[in-house]
Amino acid sequence: MFWHERSEATPSIPQFLGTWSFDPVAAGAIVVAAVLYGYGVVVARRHGHPWRLWHTLAFYLLGLGSFAWIQFGFLGTWSHDLRWAFTTRVAFLLFLTPMLMALGAPLTLARAALTGRALAALEALMRSLPVRLMGNAIFAPLLALAGFSLFLTHLAAPLRLDEGWAVAITLLVPLGGLLMTLPIAEDTRSRTSLFIMYEFLLSLVELMMDAIPGIFLRLHDSVLDGAAAITHTAWGAPLPAWFPSPLHDQHLSGDFLWFIAEIADLPVLIALFTRWTHVDRRDAKQVDELSDEEYEAAVRAHLGR
Repeated sequence: MFWHERSEATPSIPQFLGTWSFDPVAAGAIVVAAVLYGYGVVVARRHGHPWRLWHTLAFYLLGLGSFAWIQFGFLGTWSHDLRWAFTTRVAFLLFLTPMLMALGAPLTLARAALTGRALAALEALMRSLPVRLMGNAIFAPLLALAGFSLFLTHLAAPLRLDEGWAVAITLLVPLGGLLMTLPIAEDTRSRTSLFIMYEFLLSLVELMMDAIPGIFLRLHDSVLDGAAAITHTAWGAPLPAWFPSPLHDQHLSGDFLWFIAEIADLPVLIALFTRWTHVDRRDAKQVDELSDEEYEAAVRAHLGR
């Protein structure tokens, strides 16, 4: 009866927006990222690369701001106790925060600020197999699908309840999202327009697959993570009146994960289209710069292949 009374309960909008708590790990990550970005802007300007105010505001207000809202707000506060808060938090850290941080063009800023060995190390990192693999629009949706599929297993409970995993998720999930997002959004030098077209077509299908775990969570009639129903919050307080039953909590988790996975498709496809236009413009410029003899030689070589 206790859980049946709360089976359809959800927090009100004032409760959702008014819930805040302090996360020292997230606060430390915000300070480090803010200092590094600010230092990069100063050094880039010293090197003669003026940095747009829009990029700076986007990184701080949208990128770090979204991270702070996720970690300090309702989702971070209730991530330990609520399945839907936990899965929504992970999805936002993987998709939302990295995409908003990418608006600040941190990779371009790093290339403008670094010189010598540091710049060579960055370029080597961007050319490395793991980064090229994660930054591939074909691979990234499969990685997200594999990660979200963990929510369908008993591994979801320790990921949500263990403090060590909570710290790892706070730091590593946004980093993984950046490794998937930044090469797509900023790095166009190692891609041809034909390859990007293939990425676009294949990712259009694969990105839809991210919604599969959310659909299973929503439609399944038993609790999949195996965690016992709780009677008190992580800090020992009684459960609020809006707290859902374990099964309804899982269904809400599926609803939000399904919705976020579908919405997250759009910015990735937009980023791919933007990258294709940049590469196509670059290729057209290179063709325009060819002499008549070089152009004819290139055409003959292409027809020969």
